[in-house]
Amino acid sequence: MKELKMVAKYFTAVLIALFILTPLIWTLLSSLKPDSEILRHSSRILPSRFVLSHYINLFKNTSFLSYFFNSVLVGVVATPLTLIIAMPAAYSLTRFRYRGRNLYASFILFSYMVPLLLLGIPMFIIMSYLHILNTRISLILSYVAFSLPFSMWMLRSFFLSIPLSLEEAAMVDGASRLQALIRIVLPLSMPGLISCGIFTFVLVWNEYTLALLFIRSESLKTLPIGIAAFIGTTAYEWGYILSSIMMMTIPILFGFIFVQKALIRGFLVGATKG
Repeated sequence: MKELKMVAKYFTAVLIALFILTPLIWTLLSSLKPDSEILRHSSRILPSRFVLSHYINLFKNTSFLSYFFNSVLVGVVATPLTLIIAMPAAYSLTRFRYRGRNLYASFILFSYMVPLLLLGIPMFIIMSYLHILNTRISLILSYVAFSLPFSMWMLRSFFLSIPLSLEEAAMVDGASRLQALIRIVLPLSMPGLISCGIFTFVLVWNEYTLALLFIRSESLKTLPIGIAAFIGTTAYEWGYILSSIMMMTIPILFGFIFVQKALIRGFLVGATKG
């Protein structure tokens, strides 16, 4: 009976995995098909022959590398900046007592109930007033602001899971609160920091609306905006679209594989303590 239940669990897990991975597998195989087979033989799963011409032309004939560089640069700057701001803010919600603390913690995710386009309009006005439209700085600041609520909520959940007695013991031994934070709290909350970092980087990597509002120069476009340009008014550049989607997905996929244990632990703690 136990063996049967185990087989059923694995079978269900495989079905779910196939359901989730099917679009990615189809995209990969289609990106390796000749142009004549991408749409004409849509029922054919495997291409009659594998070609790399779409990837070669993507790097040779488009500004994909520029889009890729911009996305990496914005993500690499916005992610640690978000963590640097979210960490002390979340720590204060769990270790200090002040008026409105619990109310603020309860409504910390309220901003995600508002459509991003609605938030983008005042952000656009602010960036215009600061004269930083059409710059990477405008994207970095807007992404940090949009990522902060979730990062604070998740880090708050992790800090709540760390016994206060550990910090108190360190401070009794002569450590300051800052030293206790750095030496005790942060190492124990590393899965949460990694989870927040992954969330922020993925948000920056995939974000389209704010980038469309703020960026006009071709040399500053990020991957979502650049890939959208392959969709013309009369025809779609399917070879470019499929190959660029795969190139955009691969870094995130390997990143998830590398930190999957810490990421899963972070989401579990966030769900149970939030």
